[in-house]
Amino acid sequence: MHVEHHPLVSEFPELRDQIHVLKTGNAHFAKLFDEYENVDKAVCRAEDGLEALSDVALEDMKKQRLQLKDKLYGLLTASN
Repeated sequence: MHVEHHPLVSEFPELRDQIHVLKTGNAHFAKLFDEYENVDKAVCRAEDGLEALSDVALEDMKKQRLQLKDKLYGLLTASN
């Protein structure tokens, strides 16, 4: 079973342009964006069975992904 990953642009399609602007012009946003993408891909690999993680580790990564998404969303909406 393949698990769909959650790229930020698909999470917030209405903010696509803003994501691009911040990703290219805001180093803090770009760092958080890269971190979010890496965590999201790791969660997907674990859920697809490609990478072995304990349930606790997987839950921690999902929480980290959610925290990063919240921070990114805050930056996106603050800059509008």
